[in-house]
Amino acid sequence: MTQNRRQFLRVVGGVGIVSAVAPGYVVAPGRVVALGNDYSRGVLIEASAFANPGGWKLDTQHYQQMGGCYLLAHGMGKPVDNASTMVQVDQPGTWHVWVRTRNWCPGDWESPGRFQVRIDGDQLAATFGTERREWHWQSGGTVEIKKAGAIEVRLEDLTGFDGRCDAIFLSKDPSPRLPNEDLVDLASWKDELSGRSNLQITEESYDLVVVGGGMSGCGAVLAARSQGLKVALIQDRPLLGGNASEEIRVHTLGIHGPSSGILNRIDTEHYPNGSDLAAVDQKKREREMAESGAEIFAGHVACGLSKNADRIQSVEARDVRTGIIRRFLAPVFIDATGDGWLGYWAGADYREGRESHQEFGERWDKHGDLWSPTVADNRVMGASVLWNAEKTNRREDFPPVPWALPVAKDHEATAGEWYWEYSDNDLDQVKDAEQIRDHMLRAIYGSFSNAKQHPKNATWRLQWVAHVAGKRESRRLMGDYIYTMKDASERRTFHDAVVVEKREIDSHYQRVLKGESVDFLSTALFYKTGGEYFIPFRCLYSKDIANLMMAGRCFSCSHIGLAGPRVMNTCGQMGVATGYAAALCKKHEVAPRGVGQQHIDELRTLIGFEAAST
Repeated sequence: MTQNRRQFLRVVGGVGIVSAVAPGYVVAPGRVVALGNDYSRGVLIEASAFANPGGWKLDTQHYQQMGGCYLLAHGMGKPVDNASTMVQVDQPGTWHVWVRTRNWCPGDWESPGRFQVRIDGDQLAATFGTERREWHWQSGGTVEIKKAGAIEVRLEDLTGFDGRCDAIFLSKDPSPRLPNEDLVDLASWKDELSGRSNLQITEESYDLVVVGGGMSGCGAVLAARSQGLKVALIQDRPLLGGNASEEIRVHTLGIHGPSSGILNRIDTEHYPNGSDLAAVDQKKREREMAESGAEIFAGHVACGLSKNADRIQSVEARDVRTGIIRRFLAPVFIDATGDGWLGYWAGADYREGRESHQEFGERWDKHGDLWSPTVADNRVMGASVLWNAEKTNRREDFPPVPWALPVAKDHEATAGEWYWEYSDNDLDQVKDAEQIRDHMLRAIYGSFSNAKQHPKNATWRLQWVAHVAGKRESRRLMGDYIYTMKDASERRTFHDAVVVEKREIDSHYQRVLKGESVDFLSTALFYKTGGEYFIPFRCLYSKDIANLMMAGRCFSCSHIGLAGPRVMNTCGQMGVATGYAAALCKKHEVAPRGVGQQHIDELRTLIGFEAAST
């Protein structure tokens, strides 16, 4: 089927489902051509493509929300090493400079994320990251380019407190028209100026495409590869493991069930959360995945998909450094993104927030509405940012952080655990992910600064602060069955059970200290199940999208239904189940629902369960 005869969805930013062709693109087989949109032309320098990032971190986790993979000066209060790159300029003279950035913490204080830009040896007069809260193009004045040819562009961090740069634009026009809020236009314009719009899109066909390289995605890949499938794994971060990765450092919880043979290969030790011992597990996991024979595309952010009727035909992903798009075709896809991006783009039914206790008869009495409210709302479990400090043998200075204290208040700490978590009913865990992560950074820096006021802590210094947040809950894609609290608490059995767990039902809510809400700390609400409970395969495929399965926290469940099986080993079991199911899809030429209805005994046997009883 030729591409112009099917519905094509390219989704960039939080623009939802775009019917037919997304604005800014003409779609032709194997090619993307940017349309003229009357935006200014000039020299575009994307920060993600800097040849030498120095001490700046490449942040990919907010691409869908702000339209870029940006460089982040995450120095924990100490300016990071400069980032630099070379760029070709075709003519000398006066050039006007614009930088896409934001003041991530505006207020009656100096912006914490200040940085400067040096071009061809000259430092621009402007200090960046000091103006508007939202992403925007900040004017940098002019620079005199002495001669045409290669020039150096350098980012110079001033604070170490998370300044950020998406792109730099050089223009002969003193008032260029630059795309910003419309993220589809922004992506189109970047593709055009970078020359990517003239490139052929590389297409490759697979038996299975897995999007999301956490424990669930890795489990799916290993199971599918054990059955000989040709598998592609798309992961936006450079490392695999998701919340268990060295970037986030949460040890895994839950049991392996019958999937121990696979999950033992990628699991973690029970190290303290935030510990650098995560590096050991990271090396093991990366080695196991590399040796699996799967094609692993780390550093590729999924940016859209093509769809025909109720089936996904391909997924597209951008290389986070070059911006080049690859297209992945397959008969079956697994959404292991956590945020349910594939299902969301494809128009699958999904839920966010808490159901009324009346909908599923879920617990609500003993703790009021902390379990399930009388009226459904948008409350979810939050995201955590882990951190730690170390005691040295000399006095360690820490800069003043007045901008952090409105969040930290008078709280003091020298380390953070899982309960350093933020959820706000007015913020969406997907759309507002950058703001949520930034709120936690303010809490961390402010609490550590408060602790440093005591002489006993004079020799403490920050050792590590995550810049990638560990999420617990956002979108949940709906399958043929919605898993609920009662399924776990009553330990219901299912003929198509493919996952087993026995840990407590464990939901989180914000903590109150000294009578005052401290919104960056949470506590857990437990309910003991008394034994094993099971998740049916009907929760692991979309009821709307025929060839889409989901593994991990975006599986089909209620808010409280998620609270027990949301941990990584249980999510890994989901991945194993869907990976084996993909093999049966190929073997029997059926969709995932067909596996559940016609071949469930075979699937359970592959996983390690006994054959199902009807």
